[in-house]
Amino acid sequence: MTVSEQDSTDSKESDSLKETLYIKSFYNESWERRHGHPIDQDTLTLLWSVTVSIFAIGGLVGTLLVKLIGKVLGRKHTLLVNNGFAISAALLMACSLQAGAFEMLIVGRFIMGVDGGIALSALPMYLNEISPKEIRGSLGQVTAIFICVGVFVGQLLGLPELLGKESTWPYLFGVIAVPALVQLVTLPFLPESPRYLLFEKHDQAGAEKAFRTFLGKEDVSREVEEVLAESHLQRNIHLVSVLELLRSPFVRWQVITVVVTMASYQLCGLNAIWFYTNSIFGKAGVPPEKIPYITLSTGGIETLAAIFSGLVIERLGRRPLLMGGFGLMALFFGILTVTLTLQDHAPWIPYLSIVCILAIIASFCSGPGGIPFILTGEFFQQPQRPAAFIVAGTVNWLSNFAVGLLFPFIQKSLDTYCFLVFAAICLTGAIYFYFVLPETKNRTHAEISQAFAKRNKACPPEENTDSSVSDNKVARRPEQDPASTLDNYVKNGIV
Repeated sequence: MTVSEQDSTDSKESDSLKETLYIKSFYNESWERRHGHPIDQDTLTLLWSVTVSIFAIGGLVGTLLVKLIGKVLGRKHTLLVNNGFAISAALLMACSLQAGAFEMLIVGRFIMGVDGGIALSALPMYLNEISPKEIRGSLGQVTAIFICVGVFVGQLLGLPELLGKESTWPYLFGVIAVPALVQLVTLPFLPESPRYLLFEKHDQAGAEKAFRTFLGKEDVSREVEEVLAESHLQRNIHLVSVLELLRSPFVRWQVITVVVTMASYQLCGLNAIWFYTNSIFGKAGVPPEKIPYITLSTGGIETLAAIFSGLVIERLGRRPLLMGGFGLMALFFGILTVTLTLQDHAPWIPYLSIVCILAIIASFCSGPGGIPFILTGEFFQQPQRPAAFIVAGTVNWLSNFAVGLLFPFIQKSLDTYCFLVFAAICLTGAIYFYFVLPETKNRTHAEISQAFAKRNKACPPEENTDSSVSDNKVARRPEQDPASTLDNYVKNGIV
């Protein structure tokens, strides 16, 4: 949780105007000291592009490592080991200026990306597996809340009075070691995922102890029986590979929905908003020296919107928040295009642009900012989940890389009309979710699979082999417990 939040902080803060100038100046000085002449503009642009984009490449590498590390270490210990990447990256980046080696900054950004890729796959998986279905969405949204808190803290530390000076900017990168150290100290006191212990380690005693810790009660037989029933139904299923997941007809629409959700999450245009924020504030008459302080409002809005989403997600559901968030973003992107086009026609129009920016940020964080990671954990059964997070993470980081690579060209070609591209993406995503996405609130994994079964038009192979088991259990138990419920799902062809 603390690692991934700071990844976002690091990425956004390094792209702010002053830090950009400081880092480019550092590159030029290092180059001149080594080669005896200033760096040419094309080489500087290339180094800066590599510095920005290599974070996403590291994120993709981290995502691909999750299944291998998670299978050996489990969810909890994967998060613990991952802090080593964060601390290593922090030391490299914090010491780069003093060492006079810009390569340390670039390598540190890559390692930080690896940390982010692992964290944004292992953490939602862990939270999903330890959460009762009644609060699974709220607990999953904690990830988005702390990412927003990390952005706000990064903005605060980036002020000139703190670390936003030419002599101290490397320490802004070094701050990412603090949440990593906090996690190293606190996470060992939490249990491993009980579902991981039962499914993959066959440690029922350890799983019962973990359930007692997380649920705060002694009698956890109901929860253990539910997981054991699911384990029984999938006794002949190994952890599936990414290729097997993509080929499986039983989860075809779950995979498509995850791909669409993660692509919409990255391509919705929030990075474009950060690119334009300072210029829009300037057009509104905000003095340049005051803009960093006004920008704090964006981090505050992000945090409040994420908290709001966490409070209402179990009441409203995932589907309305996701559709509403993308739909409102499309609306405000359209209004923002108009206000930016007409901003010189009246003195009050730039202020309307500021309102649109804050509304877009709030719309994003109220749903699209956190729900995609929750859905990835909810759509898939235990053997499929690691591969599913690899698919989701790969789409996430490739889309992130594509935005960083293509946005400058889109902005140069379309200027303020580039927001219409993002409005179209958001609207397309909202329409897709309206027609395809089922509500997953307060549903078991089997019930969510049932919601997709008709669209997939394929029944899992467990249907025939376990239907007799289902019939026997239903006949033997007058009261329907979690195990018999799961068996009934199999009888109806749903896993």
